[in-house]
Amino acid sequence: MSESPQPMFAIEKIYLKDLSVEVPNAPDVFLEREAPTVDVNMNSNGRALQDGLFEVVLTITITAKLKDKTIFLVEAAQAGLFRIRNVPPQDMGPLLGIACPNTLFPYVRETISAVTSRAGFSPVVLAPMTFEGIYQQQMQQLQQQQQQQQQQDPKPH
Repeated sequence: MSESPQPMFAIEKIYLKDLSVEVPNAPDVFLEREAPTVDVNMNSNGRALQDGLFEVVLTITITAKLKDKTIFLVEAAQAGLFRIRNVPPQDMGPLLGIACPNTLFPYVRETISAVTSRAGFSPVVLAPMTFEGIYQQQMQQLQQQQQQQQQQDPKPH
């Protein structure tokens, strides 16, 4: 009687892959009294490096503007190396698209808060979040794209 190997999910390393802070209109922006509008853009990508080792990168871009003037721009790419073994193929997408970004989010959240403060602004504190909804939305968009391609490329009879 042979048992199938147990699934394994382990964090090998968490690191800051890229960080950019721009304050293009300094020092004039520090004289503004009006609160800027803050736009948050988030992206997550995962890729296999070698057998059972995956890199996932969670990139968050924060853009603060006042009318048409950029107050500041922060982009942080928080990455992690994850050891994943004995996981069924249908479970890999949720692991790389939900579990890994959920692990990385607190680190990138702290980085963004710290660098906006060091740039001379009130810290931007991102609300806690989970990636289940984002992952489901990405899967729906992928399905819609596949359906559109099938409709545009009918198979010959």
